[in-house]
Amino acid sequence: MSTRDEDILDFDFFDEEDAPAWEEPEGFEPAPPSDRGRRGGGSRFGPPRNLAPLLRLIGLIALAILVVVLLAVWVEGCTADAKRDRNSTYLAEIGAIGNASARLGQQVSTLLTTPGLNQEDLDARLGGYAQTAENQVQRAGDLDPPGPMVGPNTGAVESLQYRANGLRGLQNAFRETVDETDASIAGEQLLAQTQRLLASDIIWTDSFQAPAEAVLTDEGIEGLDVPSSEFITSEDFVSQSDLAAIWQRIQGASTGGPTTGLHGNQIEFVRALPSEQDLSTTTETTIEVTDQLAFEVGITDSGESQEVRVKVTLTIPKQPEPIVKTATIPLIDAGETKTVRFQVGALVPFGEQTTVKVDVDPVPGETNTSNNSYEYPVIFTL
Repeated sequence: MSTRDEDILDFDFFDEEDAPAWEEPEGFEPAPPSDRGRRGGGSRFGPPRNLAPLLRLIGLIALAILVVVLLAVWVEGCTADAKRDRNSTYLAEIGAIGNASARLGQQVSTLLTTPGLNQEDLDARLGGYAQTAENQVQRAGDLDPPGPMVGPNTGAVESLQYRANGLRGLQNAFRETVDETDASIAGEQLLAQTQRLLASDIIWTDSFQAPAEAVLTDEGIEGLDVPSSEFITSEDFVSQSDLAAIWQRIQGASTGGPTTGLHGNQIEFVRALPSEQDLSTTTETTIEVTDQLAFEVGITDSGESQEVRVKVTLTIPKQPEPIVKTATIPLIDAGETKTVRFQVGALVPFGEQTTVKVDVDPVPGETNTSNNSYEYPVIFTL
């Protein structure tokens, strides 16, 4: 090996340099070794000394968030309860007015079907009813409904106003037709006013009841009922012919003369329900008893005049006391047949021959009462 080769091989692969010398600053004294380091012999990277305050801060923040959430839930619950209470109070108030108005409608119906009613008494009573209806309009208008119920309340007020107007109109129509000779003309004038009363029922349903129910649904309020109010409950007061007959009867009573013409009612048929069996006065009918057992009685005005408040009675002998049911036909025109229904159920005596008796009370001026009472032999079976 040549000297050149030795020179080539004779080198350090990494040239080493002298480590830099660190000189301590003048006056510097090294700190004594840590006791923790000597005892533990572990890493100098331990847990931070301020962890406990941080945890306390996090706990306080969590507690604050929980308080805020609970407070929000409580406020929402209180708001929902208050909203429900306000609507409940309002519906009770408007419901009381609506119920009073419906009772007023029943009183008007009773008045118009009062036997012997004359024009003077009619005028005084209608005037009082109209004043009552106007007071109900004022009461409804003075209510303080919850915000969303303002619209429906306006509909209720409008309905009540139609009733007040209709009653005033009826009073005036009867006054204006006192000297009328054509009953159909009088009936037409009366009909125009009763149509206002009928319209009031539609307005109550469409402009108050339905919108109020929608408000409760939108507000998420459950368990509250929106009150109904029906002023006209009978079809007897919404036709010109019926009203003309009412007018004739009242004008006849106003003259103070005796009841004239042919008067009377008769029993047309008696039918067991739900079996639809027509009873016979001569042949025994076997009737299967159910909880829905009822009897339908047809009454025909066999006279020449309108009759009012026709009382019908059904009697079934039974021990210790008979079954007695009654019903009243408010108004029936000459030649007209109307029905009444008697619900009996399973109260009847079983397995023995008995009878179903039907009576219709005579009306003033009725002379033939032979067709006012019949007995029908029956036997009730299970």
